[in-house]
Amino acid sequence: MVFNKKKQNEITKFFLLRYKANKIYLQIIKFKLDYCILVRSIDPTLYLIDVLFKMRRILTKYYLAFWVLGALLSSCSNKPRSEKTGIKYNDKTTGGYQLFRNKKSAPGPGLIPIEGGTFVFGGSADQDVQFDHIDRERRSISSFYMDETEVSNLQWRDYLGWIRLHYPNDAELYYNALPDTLVWRRPLSANEPYVNSYFRHTAFQDYPVVGVTWEQANDYCNYRTDAVNENILRETGRIADWKTASSDGKKVPDPFNTELYLNNQYRGKGKDGKNMIPNLSPTAKVGANGKATRPVRQEDGILKSHYRLPSEAEWEYAALGLQGNTQNENITEGKMYPWNGMGVRSPKKQTQGMILANFKRGVGDYSGVAGSLNDKADITAPVRSYVPNDFGLYNMAGNVNEWTGDTYRQIREDGDDLNPFRGNLNTNYRMSDPEKNIMAKDAHGNPIKDPATSNKKTPYNQLLITKNQTKTANPSGANESKYPSSIDGKPYNPDQRGYNDTVNTVLYGRTTLVNDRSKVYKGGSWNDMAYWLNPATRRFMDQGESSADVGFRCAMDMDGQAEIHPEGKVHFRIKKPKKYTPK
Repeated sequence: MVFNKKKQNEITKFFLLRYKANKIYLQIIKFKLDYCILVRSIDPTLYLIDVLFKMRRILTKYYLAFWVLGALLSSCSNKPRSEKTGIKYNDKTTGGYQLFRNKKSAPGPGLIPIEGGTFVFGGSADQDVQFDHIDRERRSISSFYMDETEVSNLQWRDYLGWIRLHYPNDAELYYNALPDTLVWRRPLSANEPYVNSYFRHTAFQDYPVVGVTWEQANDYCNYRTDAVNENILRETGRIADWKTASSDGKKVPDPFNTELYLNNQYRGKGKDGKNMIPNLSPTAKVGANGKATRPVRQEDGILKSHYRLPSEAEWEYAALGLQGNTQNENITEGKMYPWNGMGVRSPKKQTQGMILANFKRGVGDYSGVAGSLNDKADITAPVRSYVPNDFGLYNMAGNVNEWTGDTYRQIREDGDDLNPFRGNLNTNYRMSDPEKNIMAKDAHGNPIKDPATSNKKTPYNQLLITKNQTKTANPSGANESKYPSSIDGKPYNPDQRGYNDTVNTVLYGRTTLVNDRSKVYKGGSWNDMAYWLNPATRRFMDQGESSADVGFRCAMDMDGQAEIHPEGKVHFRIKKPKKYTPK
């Protein structure tokens, strides 16, 4: 906001007057305080009445002051203009072009920011007992968000509760979301009680969920994205609030989907909120409330990005937590574990000798000797156990291994320098009505996606042909794989990215178990030796398999500036554009 000289003088006089008035008011307050003490000694009721009147005068005084200041500032404000055309923004008369407030994205619930940077992918490994050819290539990671803890049993039960609430008659959907508690069953072990108690018993509610497949973990990420965004929109009145949508708890609101909402497919009576955003378009239709409103757009910066599994590189970078060992772009001390030092015991005076993670010290040693349990756990431990690393993440070593988003290949050296990742399966939305741009939905109200056929923008004339040939939505979802191979049905044809790799039917099951369904997990667990606590170590499992020692945590992209803590640091000054005035 720019003030001319006259307005600046007016504001200065205003604050001088307020300063003088406040000095006088402080003298009055001192007199009143003495008076109130006297009155209080006579009659407490009179004292209370006097205090209430005094508070009323103070509130009135400051309300008027802020009102005058607001009116003064608003009188000298002008609508912002386009830096390139000079046309006013946020003005219905000029077409309703909008300038959105420039703000950095904020993490969703449960996430903490991880400032990106450069690290040596696989560099913390001091040995290669698997002959896995762990590469030591320098890579860069963009800033992102990551769950502070592993997803717990309680949080997974919330997910099951959501399914049962919205799809009470879909037994298959609920069953497919259940963790496989039979992962605890062993032919020569007395672990059978965990089959029934570990996931359900209240004593284990803060323990990490296990027995979930890579596919189930992805489904949870989708649910969490929609649940978080729905709650934001309802609590801010952008869509019908919880009380209205549930008819004061007498009905269940329609299932919410973020992608369909952004495509303007979640509108109408019982869905629109009382605090929707004004629509400045001159062609916008006026609603029942007499106002033209619109849903939230991605440009508003209100909705959260998609929860997802972290990539292998992100997970390893976050586990190392090197920000605590960095000074002036120099890493002062490398790490073999998420903590400093080469050992697995605490060197601090108060906790000296305590084990820093939940793992197996040796064959048959899961917890130590009675009366002096070393890591305080025999199987898993609560998700906030032990000390977090320098990023603030708990249990990035031990407790449970964690799924990553990557498809496994033995050698990682062919990944990109920035955000290396293997396993991209690009998709496009299927349209049920191409002319009206309406997405097709499956039986559970989620948009249907098909594998992308191109990595570039399709020319418009070709797009029209494609739209007319779009598949009809399958309402039942029958015979459609939720996680298909990128090129189902095509012959084996390996390439550097792994994009064309399918199962080699000649070799699979004989000399290799690696294919497109092989997904990376990392971190070590309660059932692993200390070697696997090293963030560079890696293993794989089929995306449809699960284990009693594998869980997961979620991540989220960070939009905007990479630097998370700019305070106290030197920066180049960024000048604002010159104000344009038509002549």
